[in-house]
Amino acid sequence: MLLHLLISLLFACLIHASYNLSSPEALASRTYFYVGGRYINATGGHIFVDQMYVEQLLPAGNATLKDPVVFHHGQVQTGTNWLNTPDGRQGWASWFLQQGHPVYILDQPQRGRSPAQPGNGSIATWTAELIESLFTGVEHFGGWPQAHLHTQWPGTGLMGDPIFDTFYQTQVEFQNDPVIVEVNNRAAGAALLARIGRPVIWIGHSQAGPLSVLVADARPDLIKALVIIEPVGPPFQNKIPNLLPPGSNPWVRPYGLTTTPLVYDPPVTDPGRDLPSKDVPPPQGEEGMLFDCILQQEPAKKLVNVSQVPMLVVWGEASFHATYDYCTVNYLVQGGVDATALNLSAAGVHGNAHFVFLEENSIQIAEMIYGWVKGKVGL
Repeated sequence: MLLHLLISLLFACLIHASYNLSSPEALASRTYFYVGGRYINATGGHIFVDQMYVEQLLPAGNATLKDPVVFHHGQVQTGTNWLNTPDGRQGWASWFLQQGHPVYILDQPQRGRSPAQPGNGSIATWTAELIESLFTGVEHFGGWPQAHLHTQWPGTGLMGDPIFDTFYQTQVEFQNDPVIVEVNNRAAGAALLARIGRPVIWIGHSQAGPLSVLVADARPDLIKALVIIEPVGPPFQNKIPNLLPPGSNPWVRPYGLTTTPLVYDPPVTDPGRDLPSKDVPPPQGEEGMLFDCILQQEPAKKLVNVSQVPMLVVWGEASFHATYDYCTVNYLVQGGVDATALNLSAAGVHGNAHFVFLEENSIQIAEMIYGWVKGKVGL
């Protein structure tokens, strides 16, 4: 009996050692839960809507846990994109676990494992061609001046490449009504923070840039630092024409950063009246490379709640965000936010497009973000 037990323990240790040597992922204990949402009347009874799936990962064997890290994915994505890269390298979830941080990965309401109910808003998806031209294979299309600088996506970034095909298989349908998306993410994000119960490092990508700002607006006391990577923008307007249906209105963010209200001082109740804007040209010598910015007229109103949270805005050299994310930083600073720009090209990191956390130098970028957080708020 004792010999059998010893053999079993040895076998388990060998499996554990083999996993550590062969897997890029960090060992962690895992659970999941749902936050937010409500019951509504439906045909034949009640159903639950607008809840948000959250996966909790705790570092294995780590008695003293550091600040929690929350990952907030962008449009067409789910939380799976933070777990590993499409070519099998370590994802940011594992990297932050290895630094000793509990990790929370969400699926936005009405996305992925957060169910969407028929008839609630408008459900859409994106084609592989759109993903190629905007995100993974931008150097082949030349949609903006910096696109040819893209070198960091693993593989060609085009259909038929196994890495692209693996990535595109992760893309899912999404709620296409921005008001529904913002209201649901604000409420569910605040509920998640209340459940965690301690200040977190919140990392949002793309569509989740303004959504993360809304969560910070709701619970600034529970976000220690906010990192937004290539946030949807720039302020007030969309600037990428192939994402706009013909004849559509590009003025999609009346509250500057968002479609739905943010807390300003003095208050903004009618943004068309209370939040006057002005056009600011790019720095001299950057004409043709950068868009003009739409900023507030002076004196600028302050983002009362959001300004309580230090913020880092990150963008890549070859992304379409390289043309306008500086405007988002300027708008945040104008609103009283302690906002820092991490322009990867200016920091000496080259070749990145939109998905910096999946590209070949993703861990280098995670280390840079981590360094900013440590320097700004400590860990």
